[in-house]
Amino acid sequence: MYQFNYVKAKSLKEAGRLLASHGEAKLVAGGMTLIPTLKQRLARPSHLVDITQLAELQGIKLKAGRLEIGAATRHHQVAASAVVRKAIPALAQLASVIGDPQVRNRGTLGGSVANNDPAADYPAAVLGLGATIVTTQREIAADDFFQGMFATALKDGEIVVRVVFPVAKRAAYAKFAHPASGYAMTGVFVAQTGDGVRVAVTGAAPGVFRWKQAEAALARNPKAAALEGVALDASGFNSDIHADAAYRANLVRVMAKRAVAKLGRR
Repeated sequence: MYQFNYVKAKSLKEAGRLLASHGEAKLVAGGMTLIPTLKQRLARPSHLVDITQLAELQGIKLKAGRLEIGAATRHHQVAASAVVRKAIPALAQLASVIGDPQVRNRGTLGGSVANNDPAADYPAAVLGLGATIVTTQREIAADDFFQGMFATALKDGEIVVRVVFPVAKRAAYAKFAHPASGYAMTGVFVAQTGDGVRVAVTGAAPGVFRWKQAEAALARNPKAAALEGVALDASGFNSDIHADAAYRANLVRVMAKRAVAKLGRR
């Protein structure tokens, strides 16, 4: 690692001031991506601003049909929460299969969403449920938030405070995990919301995306069979040593069908 200054912020305002004062400062909460990056000497921040314990970023509550989860909430807390399990069981199930126990006990919702790793699980739920990302500056709809590989709508110095999930009628998540890392080689989140069906795919492409042809097919017939032959453009899909684009395209179809089958059992 390179040398850096470690500062434990006492409030969101202080964290914002530190980011504004030090152009090379980085936030750290769970650190599940940042710390390995530092170890590989791929990042050289001047300051690490720790926001893990800030009260403003904590808590899980259900309010007027919307599930609000603080950005510093750890994955295992989401998975174990009775409130989440009752309101959106699929979200709790998704959190329970992120990475491994070490990652789930350290990683945070806000960190995952802000980092927007193309193989992360949470972006599929955020986009699939049509959630709202609340920051220190504004509210951002999920459809506007994710902008490609490791890219989001966040501005410099903007901090994710919480994510607000509408409670869906039914939702389900199916994932084909990498056997070593637990990352999603492909994961599909399907939700029946008040506005229709939403299908979000992670792991297959450079960023999470909605499979709108599948949404239209499932709106007509909410059965896995409805996905047979539905158009899927895999031209921009990821292709690496683990799976090529064609293999991931097949995984999208298989995981989508599994998620829809889960819906039928709820």
